[in-house]
Amino acid sequence: MSSLDSSFGVRRAATPQAPAAAKRVRRPISDPPHRIGTRAHVALSWIAPVLLIAVWEWLARIGWVEPQVLPAPSKVVATAWKLTLYGTLLRDLGTSLLRAAAGFAIGGGIGFALGTLVGFSRLAEALVDRSVQMIRAIPFLALLPLVIVWFGVGEGQKIFLVSLGVAFPVYINTTLGIRQVDPKLLELGRVRGLSTALLIRRIVLPGALPSILTGVRYALATAWLALVVAETIGAQAGLGFLAMDAREFLRTDVIVLTIVIYALIGVLADSMARLLERRLLAWHPNYGAAR
Repeated sequence: MSSLDSSFGVRRAATPQAPAAAKRVRRPISDPPHRIGTRAHVALSWIAPVLLIAVWEWLARIGWVEPQVLPAPSKVVATAWKLTLYGTLLRDLGTSLLRAAAGFAIGGGIGFALGTLVGFSRLAEALVDRSVQMIRAIPFLALLPLVIVWFGVGEGQKIFLVSLGVAFPVYINTTLGIRQVDPKLLELGRVRGLSTALLIRRIVLPGALPSILTGVRYALATAWLALVVAETIGAQAGLGFLAMDAREFLRTDVIVLTIVIYALIGVLADSMARLLERRLLAWHPNYGAAR
């Protein structure tokens, strides 16, 4: 009895300590480690651009870089402010954004549809893929004269070139993503009695989504590359037109400004694509809150 009492006594003595342990476990964490790491990476990623701009400004102020060759960042900012006040910059920026958005929607839709078709069907691959790869290998500048013959120098020519550039990254990554889905997951779905539609919606498309979103990120960069080429011919508005017009008058500050805007738009578009990845792939161990 004494041994049983002593054992019960140990248990009774240990019981009051449980709430204290539970309180220690429930103590809220003020800042998760992954958020601290993310903030540190974001801060580090801006060190090189800020340092580059500072050195650039210093070299321009001491006269080591001629203003007609490469104007100082402060001069570029002043030019951006003047063009914004005149309304020129916002008009050209809005025109380019509309062209890029329209081309991205059309090209992305076509690339996703063809990629899905080829990813599921070997027959479709035999009929479509070789032609798509041949067209993909043609540079934009080689296609430009023919596109001008087809569409003229209006909006159709510019949207067509953007759509063409966007379609290929989305197509390739959609096809690759569908082909890389684990066959064991498909077999598990069939064993569970999922229909073909549910199999595609619950297993294939979620499994292919990381690759598809990678294609979207590449397509966003390609859209601006194609738009720059398209806006150099016959444009009356847009960032490309602004740069070509500035070249005629040797306005290097305006030319540098358009380059900086392209870079900032690229960073913003990539950040939006990363945010989309985190939202749509929150279930994925390599995405979501950890990124």
